[in-house]
Amino acid sequence: MPETLDRYHIAILHELQLDARLSNAELAARIGLSAAPTWRRVKWLEEQGYITGYRAEIDRRKVGLGVLAFVRLDADRNTGAATKELEEAIRRLPEVISCHYISGAGTFELQVLATDLDAFSRFSIDTLLHLPNVKDIHTSFSLGEVKAGAAMPLSHLVPR
Repeated sequence: MPETLDRYHIAILHELQLDARLSNAELAARIGLSAAPTWRRVKWLEEQGYITGYRAEIDRRKVGLGVLAFVRLDADRNTGAATKELEEAIRRLPEVISCHYISGAGTFELQVLATDLDAFSRFSIDTLLHLPNVKDIHTSFSLGEVKAGAAMPLSHLVPR
């Protein structure tokens, strides 16, 4: 556990993951501190990079994004420059909501949202296959979400 995180920092992280819209007063009441030190601790967590942002969780289906695809992307060349060029191109695609380097077969694992299968098909053929250094793509589709948007586990930070 990082030396600088105490139980109040951990409690703040936990509470803000559950509801980032808490007022400072509500957050202070939940963690058992007064408002001023709570505010200072939140600001410190932001400045130190523990809290990287705040966002609303949107139901993708309600906004017409019915298809969630998992795309394993195989790169043609795995040189540093070629990989950086591909990374930059992937970052510019709003349809790609997550991208990870992976071990085993493939270079990247993407999560891609589309309105329907036809839209995903067009995106994969017209966009993904034309990214720099892409050799092949392999796709699996979500048939139903069991868990998504979950808070990070923090119990490993609590002293025993």
